[in-house]
Amino acid sequence: MDDTNETSRGGRLSAPAPLIGIVGPCGAGKTTLAAGLARRGFRARAIVQEHSYVEDMWQRLAKPDVLIFLQASRSVGGARRSLNWTDADWEEQQRRLRHARQHADFFLETDALTIEQVLESVTAFLQSRD
Repeated sequence: MDDTNETSRGGRLSAPAPLIGIVGPCGAGKTTLAAGLARRGFRARAIVQEHSYVEDMWQRLAKPDVLIFLQASRSVGGARRSLNWTDADWEEQQRRLRHARQHADFFLETDALTIEQVLESVTAFLQSRD
């Protein structure tokens, strides 16, 4: 017996593509990456773990098969989103992301990368898993 499902017409449905979860601080590029991956045919979801006090909320919300962690520095992330974080705000956001960071399958610093470079790096990683 295989894992596929039969349709009422005798055809087969393949298992859904893996869900890619994307976490990171504000301004790291989560939403932009999710949109870019979707355009390339991936199932991707930006998860706003940095706003949750529950350390494993990323798992509860999305149950991703693959977890991508994008990191942006306080200054770059703040500039991208026009945010004026205090040290305490930034440190709290990093604390809230700690569990996701520890469980990430792929970690990428985005400060010096273009949107296309981030997309290419993550796509290459995902394709290497096939």
